[in-house]
Amino acid sequence: MKKIYLVSLLLVSLFFISCEEVVDVDLNTAPPKLVIEAAINWKKGTSGNEQKIKLTTTSDYFSTTIPKVSGATVFITNSENIVFNFIEKPNTGEYVCSNFAPILNEVYTLTVIHKGETYTAQEKLLAVASIESIVQNNEGGFTGKDIEIKSFYSDPANVNNYYLYKYKYSSQVKLDYYVDEDTYFQGNTFFSLSQNSDLKVGDEIEVTHFGISKAYYSYLSVLLNIAGNNGGGPFQSPPATVRGNIINTTNSSNYALGYFSLSETDTKNYIIQ
Repeated sequence: MKKIYLVSLLLVSLFFISCEEVVDVDLNTAPPKLVIEAAINWKKGTSGNEQKIKLTTTSDYFSTTIPKVSGATVFITNSENIVFNFIEKPNTGEYVCSNFAPILNEVYTLTVIHKGETYTAQEKLLAVASIESIVQNNEGGFTGKDIEIKSFYSDPANVNNYYLYKYKYSSQVKLDYYVDEDTYFQGNTFFSLSQNSDLKVGDEIEVTHFGISKAYYSYLSVLLNIAGNNGGGPFQSPPATVRGNIINTTNSSNYALGYFSLSETDTKNYIIQ
């Protein structure tokens, strides 16, 4: 009996020792792809002249850094062929424009030239309804015990509208994003809703509504579903290959990731009571 116990103990010991062996996983690598973050947002009540476009590339799975893209040529043109140049802040991958002219319902074309290849995209700048009021409910959520807020606006009638909602919380790192369409509330008062069960008295919430196109709505629906709306946000490099509206006119197989969008936005701040 004693021998059986000692043999069993030896086998268990060997099992745990073997579990400490380092296993090297040989992951397949793919050539880096250009990632274009080109969300042009015009906040109500501002000139909207200052805008930014960010260029990076994809990287290896275990990489802790995001490679920046320098030396590209970046500009946007409108329907009258007026050019708005985006100039890089040295070695940052951030390209800025200080004289952009936003006009509602104007069609804009993005051009990015990088390593001899040209990427283009076209989109319309769409309006957004103003946030009219914010209402707090202390009996929200599935349990009826969560604090939630509703941000109300009047949806324009006789036109199909699509929305992106963003909720930023002063006490949390995460951001909440979700999209909506006015199919069931067209021409009526409607609201966006905080989707956070950890709100408490004193928290400040920044609510932003974006007017977006139907195509961008579809793109974000897929992207947010993949991301799980876990705070990463739709304007960062996507966790999977989600094709946007940016086309490589030089080499179609070497497509870029990202999306060129233009939105009017409205932002309101609220402190939980």
